[in-house]
Amino acid sequence: MNPRITMAVTRRVLTQLRRDRRTMAMLLLLPTLLMTLLWWMYKDAPSQLFDAIGPSLLAMFPFFIMFLVTSVTTLRERSSGTLERLLAMPMGKLDFLFGYALAFGLMAALQSVIAVGVSVGLLGMDITGPVWLLSVVAVVDAVLGTALGLFVSAFAQTEFQAVQFMPAVVVPQMLLCGLLVPRDQLPSVLSEISDVLPLSYAVDAMQHLMVSDSTGEVWQKLAVVAVFAIGGLALGAATLRRRTP
Repeated sequence: MNPRITMAVTRRVLTQLRRDRRTMAMLLLLPTLLMTLLWWMYKDAPSQLFDAIGPSLLAMFPFFIMFLVTSVTTLRERSSGTLERLLAMPMGKLDFLFGYALAFGLMAALQSVIAVGVSVGLLGMDITGPVWLLSVVAVVDAVLGTALGLFVSAFAQTEFQAVQFMPAVVVPQMLLCGLLVPRDQLPSVLSEISDVLPLSYAVDAMQHLMVSDSTGEVWQKLAVVAVFAIGGLALGAATLRRRTP
């Protein structure tokens, strides 16, 4: 992998995103709008309800938004022949994937900072742990969504097929991550499945920050999520094809 080529890919992706105002609005504003909608839903309910569910959704929203945008964008690059032209140059698959991951990671950082800032500063979400670490968890989770989006895009032939991977990859993780039912109360088989799903660890980290200011366990959970993200990028490099058949 060549750092200079990777950074060139990153600049190219950021330039494309800057020109696509709809995608930029989706990336930067949608998580905040969804958190505002959640706050509005619980406006007349006890405040602890929003505080209880809000941190977990701050982990989920960046995850599935980045998964969707990355998988569709990468597929578009391949189906249009852009990826084939890029890989004809002295550029490896890892240069392409890490360039994309870095570009979308920067967008994820902006997305998460805005969402966390609005949730805590304007919507009054009460967090016991450090707010900055809440943002770090959201960013790492968004990078995980990016890595998995890059990976699954190799198995889709159309943008519609890329979207269809959401029920298979994203929804089961959302159901088993501990938001609806605590993970230790799940049936034994589902609990074991939950233990190998990366979103479970991101939600655990968010829930820990909600009730405790200790950070050791949070960093452990983040390390697990980061390993899954790196693994997703490695699998993406192994399965990346130059173009859709």
